[in-house]
Amino acid sequence: MIPLVHPIFGKEEKKIINEVIDSRVVASGKYVEQFEQQFAKLSNAKFGVACSNGTTALHAALLACGVKAGDKVITTPFTFIATANSILFCGAKPIFADIDPETYNICPKSVEKILKTQKVKAVVCVHLYGLASDMGALLKLKKKYKFALIEDACQAHLAGYNGKIVGAIGDASAFSFYATKNMTTGEGGIILTNDKNINSLSRQYINHGRSGHSTHTVLGYNYRLTNISAAMGIVQCKQIQKWTKQRIKNASKLSNGLKNLDFIQVPIVQKGYTHVFHQYTVRIKNGLRDSFMKYLQDNGIGCGVYYPEVIYKQPLYKNLGYKGILCQEAEQAVKEVLSLPVHPALSDKDIKFIINTIKDFKS
Repeated sequence: MIPLVHPIFGKEEKKIINEVIDSRVVASGKYVEQFEQQFAKLSNAKFGVACSNGTTALHAALLACGVKAGDKVITTPFTFIATANSILFCGAKPIFADIDPETYNICPKSVEKILKTQKVKAVVCVHLYGLASDMGALLKLKKKYKFALIEDACQAHLAGYNGKIVGAIGDASAFSFYATKNMTTGEGGIILTNDKNINSLSRQYINHGRSGHSTHTVLGYNYRLTNISAAMGIVQCKQIQKWTKQRIKNASKLSNGLKNLDFIQVPIVQKGYTHVFHQYTVRIKNGLRDSFMKYLQDNGIGCGVYYPEVIYKQPLYKNLGYKGILCQEAEQAVKEVLSLPVHPALSDKDIKFIINTIKDFKS
């Protein structure tokens, strides 16, 4: 079986984790500080605040950007549920905008349609599958309507938009280092920002609201990253650029091999964007997605649907009062998307097998 995901670890990760264990300082410490600086530098951000996972990073980033109970926050319904849930954690209300059917990212026109009729505190854009959202259009809306712009970059390590790395374009961003991400610390996350105040507040929110060792000025949480996780991240940071280049090469080979098949729509990469392919996601047309997915699995090719339902149709959100077809493009996408292996551990032989197996599919 060719796996859909394949985390890569080596001797260096084992060595540095042993160093942390030998130091006896396994909670937050110097390794966390080094990792924060290292990852922030990769993304051209001034500040990095390491967290226990991507969800806690997003929650703390929202709080640091001033989102509070009763506020409205626009986001996409076509992503992992943690994005919207983080808004709920603040006591705020998610307002769902539709997606661009080609990029799967939040559609600025749909966002503005909401902004014209509702007062919104923030917009959370998701750089889905490793492709940056249309940050230029969103920044124009931010200037016009005055809201905080937060990047959910949990799937987009080193993704690019017009020469900039995502994560330091909006007011703040959140990344995840979960086991399936383009780099991993097992669990883990980080907030990036260029804003000194957001950095300071984020550090308080992830550490029990501390402003000093025994002084607590805001309601905070225990969202800290450990030295053990950070140590792994330090090593993975050294590899992420190489792995990203390989993902892009693998995606290019897949797209070239699959582009002429009439039942598949391969991912697009617009001019000025760097897609880092956390997932290589295609659309399977003509209602063939489920039979095609079974065919791949029967032939030893891992695949997965990210995501099979829009967030507002999840039972939790139905119980909160969300109903009806709110986002037509998102609701169509959940019926057609399928992710194929693209990870850097794939060999040329693997990629050829995937392409040839797909070509043999009888639709």
